[in-house]
Amino acid sequence: MHEAGLMRGLMARIQAEAQRAGATEVRRVRVWLGALSQMTPGHFAEHFHQVAPGTLAEHAALDCDCSEDPFHPDAAEVRLVSIDVR
Repeated sequence: MHEAGLMRGLMARIQAEAQRAGATEVRRVRVWLGALSQMTPGHFAEHFHQVAPGTLAEHAALDCDCSEDPFHPDAAEVRLVSIDVR
């Protein structure tokens, strides 16, 4: 499943960034959903919460910015914008 691989890769990036920052918890995750990514905020949240248990982002709030531009160079991508850690 495409979403599962995407979410595992994203969670690995979140974990790595949080660990580099010496964080004990990821409080918020901000992502950008490209217009052609086939992800809605609800769909993204569903998959995120499937891979988050046991990670530093287990209880993180999600902020999803959605692009409506199918011609954007990254229109098919889901990009990690930032994380807030503690």
